[in-house]
Amino acid sequence: MSSKHLHIISFDVPFPADYGGVIDVFYKIRALHQAGYRVHLHCFEYGRPHAPQLEAYCEQVYYYERRMSKRYLFHPLPFIVVTRRSERLMQVLLKDNYPILFEGLHSCYHLPDPRLQGRKLLVRTHNIEHDYYDNLAKVESSTFRKAYFRREASKLRKYEQVLQQAAHILAISRPDQDNLKKRYERVELLSAFHPNEQVNVGEGLGKFALYHGNLEVGENNEAALFLVQQVFPDSSVPLVIAGKNPSTALQQAVAKQPSVRLLANIPTSEIDALIRAAQINILPTFQATGIKLKLLAALFNGRHCLVNSPMVMNTGLEKLCEIQDTAQGMRLEAEKLMQVPFGSAAVSQRTGALFPDFSNEENVRRLTRLL
Repeated sequence: MSSKHLHIISFDVPFPADYGGVIDVFYKIRALHQAGYRVHLHCFEYGRPHAPQLEAYCEQVYYYERRMSKRYLFHPLPFIVVTRRSERLMQVLLKDNYPILFEGLHSCYHLPDPRLQGRKLLVRTHNIEHDYYDNLAKVESSTFRKAYFRREASKLRKYEQVLQQAAHILAISRPDQDNLKKRYERVELLSAFHPNEQVNVGEGLGKFALYHGNLEVGENNEAALFLVQQVFPDSSVPLVIAGKNPSTALQQAVAKQPSVRLLANIPTSEIDALIRAAQINILPTFQATGIKLKLLAALFNGRHCLVNSPMVMNTGLEKLCEIQDTAQGMRLEAEKLMQVPFGSAAVSQRTGALFPDFSNEENVRRLTRLL
Protein backbone atom coordinates (compact mmCIF):
# COMPACT_ATOMS: atom_id res chain seq x y z
CA MET A 1 0.00 0.00 0.00
CA SER A 2 1.22 3.50 -0.81
CA SER A 3 2.76 5.43 2.08
CA LYS A 4 2.53 8.78 0.25
CA HIS A 5 0.19 11.12 2.11
CA LEU A 6 -0.77 14.75 1.49
CA HIS A 7 -3.08 17.22 3.23
CA ILE A 8 -4.93 19.58 0.87
CA ILE A 9 -6.73 22.61 2.32
CA SER A 10 -9.39 23.76 -0.15
CA PHE A 11 -11.13 27.16 -0.07
CA ASP A 12 -14.42 25.49 -1.10
CA VAL A 13 -15.95 22.05 -1.56
CA PRO A 14 -14.36 21.00 -4.90
CA PHE A 15 -17.28 18.96 -6.21
CA PRO A 16 -19.13 19.42 -8.46
CA ALA A 17 -16.15 20.76 -10.44
CA ASP A 18 -18.20 23.49 -12.09
CA TYR A 19 -16.17 26.70 -11.79
CA GLY A 20 -12.57 27.69 -12.35
CA GLY A 21 -10.93 27.29 -8.95
CA VAL A 22 -12.61 24.06 -7.90
CA ILE A 23 -11.97 22.50 -11.33
CA ASP A 24 -8.24 22.82 -10.66
CA VAL A 25 -8.59 21.43 -7.11
CA PHE A 26 -10.80 18.46 -8.03
CA TYR A 27 -8.76 17.24 -10.99
CA LYS A 28 -5.55 17.73 -9.01
CA ILE A 29 -6.96 15.45 -6.30
CA ARG A 30 -7.97 12.87 -8.89
CA ALA A 31 -4.52 12.95 -10.54
CA LEU A 32 -2.76 12.60 -7.18
CA HIS A 33 -4.97 9.64 -6.30
CA GLN A 34 -4.08 7.98 -9.61
CA ALA A 35 -0.40 8.62 -8.83
CA GLY A 36 -0.72 6.68 -5.57
CA TYR A 37 -1.16 9.56 -3.12
CA ARG A 38 -3.48 9.25 -0.14
CA VAL A 39 -5.11 12.68 0.01
CA HIS A 40 -6.49 14.07 3.27
CA LEU A 41 -8.85 16.79 2.04
CA HIS A 42 -10.01 19.72 4.16
CA CYS A 43 -12.88 21.81 2.75
CA PHE A 44 -14.28 25.11 3.93
CA GLU A 45 -18.02 25.05 3.21
CA TYR A 46 -20.35 27.97 2.59
CA GLY A 47 -23.28 27.03 0.38
CA ARG A 48 -22.09 23.92 -1.44
CA PRO A 49 -23.18 20.60 0.11
CA HIS A 50 -20.96 17.78 1.31
CA ALA A 51 -19.81 15.68 -1.65
CA PRO A 52 -19.59 11.91 -1.05
CA GLN A 53 -18.08 11.63 -4.55
CA LEU A 54 -14.80 13.03 -3.15
CA GLU A 55 -14.35 9.95 -0.99
CA ALA A 56 -13.47 7.88 -4.07
CA TYR A 57 -10.24 9.88 -4.40
CA CYS A 58 -9.44 10.83 -0.80
CA GLU A 59 -8.24 8.96 2.25
CA GLN A 60 -10.40 11.28 4.37
CA VAL A 61 -12.58 14.34 3.73
CA TYR A 62 -13.12 16.93 6.45
CA TYR A 63 -15.56 19.85 6.34
CA TYR A 64 -15.26 23.13 8.26
CA GLU A 65 -17.75 25.95 8.42
CA ARG A 66 -16.58 29.16 6.81
CA ARG A 67 -17.52 31.83 9.36
CA MET A 68 -19.06 34.60 7.29
CA SER A 69 -19.83 37.12 10.06
CA LYS A 70 -19.83 40.71 8.82
CA ARG A 71 -17.60 41.68 11.72
CA TYR A 72 -14.71 40.11 9.79
CA LEU A 73 -15.06 42.89 7.23
CA PHE A 74 -13.30 45.09 9.81
CA HIS A 75 -10.57 42.59 10.63
CA PRO A 76 -7.02 43.58 9.59
CA LEU A 77 -6.65 40.33 7.65
CA PRO A 78 -8.44 39.85 4.32
CA PHE A 79 -12.03 38.68 4.67
CA ILE A 80 -11.40 35.71 2.34
CA VAL A 81 -8.61 34.56 4.67
CA VAL A 82 -9.86 35.23 8.20
CA THR A 83 -13.19 33.54 7.49
CA ARG A 84 -11.27 30.33 6.71
CA ARG A 85 -9.65 29.55 10.03
CA SER A 86 -10.31 26.54 12.20
CA GLU A 87 -8.59 25.23 15.29
CA ARG A 88 -10.22 21.86 14.58
CA LEU A 89 -8.38 21.84 11.25
CA MET A 90 -5.10 22.58 13.03
CA GLN A 91 -5.63 19.73 15.47
CA VAL A 92 -6.09 17.30 12.56
CA LEU A 93 -2.97 18.60 10.80
CA LEU A 94 -0.90 18.18 13.96
CA LYS A 95 -1.68 14.45 14.23
CA ASP A 96 0.98 13.62 11.61
CA ASN A 97 3.88 15.12 9.69
CA TYR A 98 2.53 14.88 6.13
CA PRO A 99 3.10 17.70 3.60
CA ILE A 100 0.35 20.33 3.32
CA LEU A 101 -0.89 22.00 0.13
CA PHE A 102 -2.81 25.26 0.68
CA GLU A 103 -5.20 25.99 -2.21
CA GLY A 104 -5.15 29.71 -2.91
CA LEU A 105 -4.15 32.60 -0.68
CA HIS A 106 -7.69 32.21 0.71
CA SER A 107 -6.73 29.08 2.64
CA CYS A 108 -3.42 30.33 4.09
CA TYR A 109 -4.59 31.51 7.52
CA HIS A 110 -2.70 28.68 9.24
CA LEU A 111 0.37 28.80 6.96
CA PRO A 112 2.48 30.90 9.41
CA ASP A 113 1.36 28.97 12.52
CA PRO A 114 4.58 28.08 14.42
CA ARG A 115 3.13 24.66 15.21
CA LEU A 116 3.67 23.77 11.54
CA GLN A 117 7.35 24.66 11.62
CA GLY A 118 9.43 21.97 9.95
CA ARG A 119 6.56 20.70 7.76
CA LYS A 120 6.67 20.72 3.94
CA LEU A 121 4.22 23.53 3.12
CA LEU A 122 3.19 24.39 -0.45
CA VAL A 123 0.79 27.06 -1.72
CA ARG A 124 -1.07 26.90 -5.02
CA THR A 125 -1.79 30.46 -6.19
CA HIS A 126 -4.86 30.75 -8.42
CA ASN A 127 -4.40 34.46 -9.18
CA ILE A 128 -2.43 37.49 -8.13
CA GLU A 129 -5.24 38.07 -5.68
CA HIS A 130 -4.81 41.81 -5.02
CA ASP A 131 -4.81 42.48 -8.79
CA TYR A 132 -7.88 40.27 -9.17
CA TYR A 133 -9.80 42.19 -6.48
CA ASP A 134 -8.67 45.56 -7.86
CA ASN A 135 -10.15 44.56 -11.21
CA LEU A 136 -13.37 43.32 -9.59
CA ALA A 137 -13.73 46.78 -8.01
CA LYS A 138 -13.37 48.44 -11.41
CA VAL A 139 -16.29 46.54 -12.96
CA GLU A 140 -18.59 46.55 -9.90
CA SER A 141 -21.64 48.83 -9.99
CA SER A 142 -22.68 48.45 -6.33
CA THR A 143 -21.07 51.13 -4.16
CA PHE A 144 -20.81 48.78 -1.17
CA ARG A 145 -19.29 45.90 -3.14
CA LYS A 146 -16.88 48.26 -4.93
CA ALA A 147 -15.64 49.53 -1.56
CA TYR A 148 -15.35 45.95 -0.26
CA PHE A 149 -13.27 44.83 -3.26
CA ARG A 150 -10.95 47.83 -2.95
CA ARG A 151 -10.42 47.29 0.75
CA GLU A 152 -9.89 43.57 0.25
CA ALA A 153 -7.34 44.24 -2.50
CA SER A 154 -5.37 46.50 -0.15
CA LYS A 155 -5.39 43.85 2.58
CA LEU A 156 -4.43 41.09 0.16
CA ARG A 157 -1.47 43.09 -1.15
CA LYS A 158 -0.06 43.24 2.40
CA TYR A 159 -1.07 39.71 3.37
CA GLU A 160 0.56 38.12 0.32
CA GLN A 161 3.90 38.22 2.18
CA VAL A 162 2.74 35.14 4.07
CA LEU A 163 3.88 33.20 0.98
CA GLN A 164 7.44 33.55 2.30
CA GLN A 165 6.54 30.75 4.73
CA ALA A 166 5.98 28.25 1.88
CA ALA A 167 8.60 25.76 0.71
CA HIS A 168 7.18 26.15 -2.80
CA ILE A 169 4.75 28.58 -4.43
CA LEU A 170 2.90 26.93 -7.32
CA ALA A 171 1.89 29.56 -9.88
CA ILE A 172 -0.92 28.62 -12.26
CA SER A 173 0.40 30.56 -15.27
CA ARG A 174 3.68 31.90 -16.64
CA PRO A 175 2.68 35.58 -16.14
CA ASP A 176 1.74 34.86 -12.52
CA GLN A 177 5.05 33.05 -12.01
CA ASP A 178 6.97 36.02 -13.41
CA ASN A 179 4.99 38.38 -11.16
CA LEU A 180 5.57 36.33 -7.99
CA LYS A 181 9.27 35.79 -8.72
CA LYS A 182 9.81 39.53 -8.30
CA ARG A 183 8.96 39.16 -4.61
CA TYR A 184 9.55 35.53 -3.58
CA GLU A 185 11.89 32.62 -4.05
CA ARG A 186 10.93 29.02 -4.90
CA VAL A 187 8.14 29.95 -7.33
CA GLU A 188 7.32 27.01 -9.61
CA LEU A 189 5.02 26.86 -12.63
CA LEU A 190 2.24 24.29 -12.23
CA SER A 191 -0.42 24.72 -14.90
CA ALA A 192 -4.11 24.18 -14.18
CA PHE A 193 -5.53 20.70 -13.73
CA HIS A 194 -8.66 20.09 -15.80
CA PRO A 195 -11.01 17.33 -17.02
CA ASN A 196 -9.47 16.86 -20.46
CA GLU A 197 -7.27 13.85 -21.19
CA GLN A 198 -7.08 14.43 -24.95
CA VAL A 199 -8.08 16.89 -27.66
CA ASN A 200 -11.67 16.09 -28.62
CA VAL A 201 -12.66 18.61 -31.29
CA GLY A 202 -15.32 18.00 -33.91
CA GLU A 203 -14.17 18.79 -37.42
CA GLY A 204 -16.33 20.72 -39.89
CA LEU A 205 -18.62 23.70 -39.28
CA GLY A 206 -20.77 24.80 -36.37
CA LYS A 207 -23.65 27.29 -36.53
CA PHE A 208 -23.05 29.75 -33.68
CA ALA A 209 -20.50 31.49 -31.48
CA LEU A 210 -20.39 30.73 -27.75
CA TYR A 211 -19.34 32.66 -24.65
CA HIS A 212 -19.50 30.71 -21.38
CA GLY A 213 -18.54 31.43 -17.79
CA ASN A 214 -19.83 32.05 -14.28
CA LEU A 215 -21.85 35.17 -15.09
CA GLU A 216 -22.22 36.33 -11.49
CA VAL A 217 -18.48 37.08 -11.45
CA GLY A 218 -17.91 40.71 -12.38
CA GLU A 219 -15.23 40.13 -15.03
CA ASN A 220 -17.39 37.55 -16.84
CA ASN A 221 -20.42 39.81 -16.72
CA GLU A 222 -18.31 42.62 -18.18
CA ALA A 223 -17.05 40.38 -20.99
CA ALA A 224 -20.56 39.15 -21.83
CA LEU A 225 -21.93 42.72 -21.92
CA PHE A 226 -19.04 43.75 -24.18
CA LEU A 227 -19.98 41.00 -26.65
CA VAL A 228 -23.72 41.75 -26.58
CA GLN A 229 -23.49 45.53 -26.72
CA GLN A 230 -20.36 46.15 -28.80
CA VAL A 231 -19.41 43.09 -30.87
CA PHE A 232 -22.63 41.40 -31.98
CA PRO A 233 -25.32 44.10 -32.57
CA ASP A 234 -24.34 44.47 -36.23
CA SER A 235 -23.12 40.91 -36.76
CA SER A 236 -24.69 38.13 -38.81
CA VAL A 237 -23.22 35.57 -36.38
CA PRO A 238 -25.64 34.04 -33.83
CA LEU A 239 -24.25 34.26 -30.29
CA VAL A 240 -25.07 31.98 -27.34
CA ILE A 241 -24.13 33.06 -23.81
CA ALA A 242 -24.22 30.31 -21.18
CA GLY A 243 -23.49 30.44 -17.46
CA LYS A 244 -24.63 30.82 -13.90
CA ASN A 245 -26.71 33.67 -12.48
CA PRO A 246 -26.62 36.35 -15.20
CA SER A 247 -27.10 39.93 -14.02
CA THR A 248 -30.26 41.89 -14.72
CA ALA A 249 -28.22 44.21 -16.93
CA LEU A 250 -27.05 41.29 -19.06
CA GLN A 251 -30.54 39.84 -19.34
CA GLN A 252 -31.90 43.21 -20.47
CA ALA A 253 -29.10 43.67 -23.01
CA VAL A 254 -29.70 40.20 -24.50
CA ALA A 255 -33.45 40.88 -24.77
CA LYS A 256 -32.68 43.73 -27.18
CA GLN A 257 -30.63 41.54 -29.52
CA PRO A 258 -32.60 38.96 -31.54
CA SER A 259 -29.44 37.13 -32.64
CA VAL A 260 -28.25 36.53 -29.04
CA ARG A 261 -29.52 33.73 -26.77
CA LEU A 262 -28.89 33.51 -23.03
CA LEU A 263 -28.87 30.06 -21.39
CA ALA A 264 -28.80 30.52 -17.62
CA ASN A 265 -27.90 27.93 -14.98
CA ILE A 266 -27.69 24.95 -17.32
CA PRO A 267 -25.75 21.81 -16.27
CA THR A 268 -22.03 21.52 -16.94
CA SER A 269 -22.72 18.67 -19.37
CA GLU A 270 -24.83 21.02 -21.53
CA ILE A 271 -22.11 23.68 -21.53
CA ASP A 272 -19.59 21.01 -22.60
CA ALA A 273 -21.91 20.05 -25.46
CA LEU A 274 -22.22 23.71 -26.52
CA ILE A 275 -18.42 24.11 -26.53
CA ARG A 276 -18.14 21.18 -28.95
CA ALA A 277 -21.06 22.28 -31.13
CA ALA A 278 -20.03 25.93 -31.53
CA GLN A 279 -18.14 27.12 -34.59
CA ILE A 280 -16.38 29.75 -32.45
CA ASN A 281 -15.67 29.91 -28.74
CA ILE A 282 -15.32 33.66 -28.22
CA LEU A 283 -13.60 34.48 -24.92
CA PRO A 284 -12.56 38.06 -24.21
CA THR A 285 -11.37 38.97 -20.73
CA PHE A 286 -10.36 42.20 -19.09
CA GLN A 287 -8.35 40.49 -16.33
CA ALA A 288 -4.92 39.17 -17.27
CA THR A 289 -4.44 37.12 -14.08
CA GLY A 290 -4.23 33.36 -13.60
CA ILE A 291 -5.27 31.16 -16.49
CA LYS A 292 -8.87 30.81 -17.57
CA LEU A 293 -10.12 27.24 -17.30
CA LYS A 294 -12.76 28.06 -19.89
CA LEU A 295 -9.98 28.72 -22.41
CA LEU A 296 -8.50 25.27 -21.83
CA ALA A 297 -11.98 23.73 -22.12
CA ALA A 298 -12.45 25.50 -25.46
CA LEU A 299 -9.04 24.49 -26.80
CA PHE A 300 -9.41 20.83 -25.84
CA ASN A 301 -13.02 20.51 -27.03
CA GLY A 302 -14.06 23.40 -29.32
CA ARG A 303 -13.37 24.57 -32.83
CA HIS A 304 -12.05 28.09 -33.44
CA CYS A 305 -11.09 30.19 -30.41
CA LEU A 306 -11.41 33.96 -30.72
CA VAL A 307 -9.92 35.91 -27.81
CA ASN A 308 -8.35 39.22 -26.88
CA SER A 309 -4.74 39.66 -25.79
CA PRO A 310 -5.26 39.54 -22.00
CA MET A 311 -6.77 36.05 -22.32
CA VAL A 312 -3.63 34.47 -23.78
CA MET A 313 -0.71 36.84 -23.25
CA ASN A 314 2.48 34.88 -22.37
CA THR A 315 0.56 31.63 -21.80
CA GLY A 316 2.07 29.70 -24.71
CA LEU A 317 -1.43 29.33 -26.19
CA GLU A 318 -1.34 32.39 -28.44
CA LYS A 319 -0.78 30.42 -31.66
CA LEU A 320 -3.92 28.34 -31.06
CA CYS A 321 -6.24 31.37 -30.99
CA GLU A 322 -7.32 34.22 -33.21
CA ILE A 323 -6.59 37.42 -31.30
CA GLN A 324 -8.52 40.69 -31.72
CA ASP A 325 -8.55 43.57 -29.25
CA THR A 326 -11.36 45.76 -30.59
CA ALA A 327 -15.08 45.18 -30.95
CA GLN A 328 -14.91 45.76 -34.70
CA GLY A 329 -11.94 43.41 -35.05
CA MET A 330 -13.77 40.67 -33.14
CA ARG A 331 -16.94 41.15 -35.19
CA LEU A 332 -15.12 40.90 -38.53
CA GLU A 333 -13.01 37.95 -37.39
CA ALA A 334 -16.08 36.08 -36.14
CA GLU A 335 -17.85 36.57 -39.46
CA LYS A 336 -14.78 35.20 -41.27
CA LEU A 337 -14.32 32.19 -38.97
CA MET A 338 -17.95 31.13 -39.40
CA GLN A 339 -17.03 30.15 -42.97
CA VAL A 340 -13.80 28.25 -42.14
CA PRO A 341 -14.19 24.50 -41.46
CA PHE A 342 -12.09 23.15 -38.60
CA GLY A 343 -9.87 20.40 -40.03
CA SER A 344 -7.56 17.60 -38.95
CA ALA A 345 -4.44 19.78 -39.33
CA ALA A 346 -5.82 22.22 -36.75
CA VAL A 347 -6.61 19.32 -34.39
CA SER A 348 -3.01 18.07 -34.72
CA GLN A 349 -1.69 21.57 -34.01
CA ARG A 350 -3.78 21.72 -30.82
CA THR A 351 -2.47 18.35 -29.64
CA GLY A 352 1.14 19.34 -30.27
CA ALA A 353 0.77 22.63 -28.38
CA LEU A 354 -1.27 21.40 -25.41
CA PHE A 355 0.82 18.33 -24.60
CA PRO A 356 2.73 17.84 -22.41
CA ASP A 357 2.67 21.26 -20.73
CA PHE A 358 -1.10 21.43 -20.24
CA SER A 359 -1.69 17.76 -19.43
CA ASN A 360 -2.65 16.49 -15.99
CA GLU A 361 -0.10 13.68 -16.34
CA GLU A 362 2.78 16.15 -16.70
CA ASN A 363 1.35 18.39 -13.99
CA VAL A 364 1.16 15.62 -11.43
CA ARG A 365 4.76 14.61 -12.23
CA ARG A 366 5.90 18.17 -11.52
CA LEU A 367 3.91 18.31 -8.29
CA THR A 368 5.05 14.94 -6.94
CA ARG A 369 8.70 15.87 -7.60
CA LEU A 370 8.22 18.85 -5.28
CA LEU A 371 6.50 16.69 -2.65
